Amino acid sequence: MGILREFREFALKGNVVDMAVGVIIGGAFGTIVNSLIKDVIMPIVGIAGKADFSSMKILLKAKDPADPASADNFLNYGNFITIVINFIILAFAIFVMIKLLNTAKKRFEKEKEAAPPPGPSAEVLLLTEIRDALKKR
Repeated sequence: MGILREFREFALKGNVVDMAVGVIIGGAFGTIVNSLIKDVIMPIVGIAGKADFSSMKILLKAKDPADPASADNFLNYGNFITIVINFIILAFAIFVMIKLLNTAKKRFEKEKEAAPPPGPSAEVLLLTEIRDALKKR
């Protein structure tokens, strides 16, 4: 039972749960960015030129007519170009998101610093009253 208890404590630590939430949200964010790339950015790129890079390939070995089971062998560099473009756009989107979060965090910290410090607690006020009462005696 010691291993199960130890595993439960590990799995329920704040960092592990936070990381799991981050991975799930990151996957959803990746889907959003992929849709942005595929449905919004690539059509705009298509106006300027060729948008579908996936058909770009180099024939390395042609199909052997004597062997019907053989197939053409291609170097699909177009898929690689598309994935690199997706990565660059995804990295930029994450950069912008982190930059906005850091700016908001700095603004929140400045507001927190600018707030006046809270007055003395009720406990301190009570002790001050007791001290003053004792001084009067």
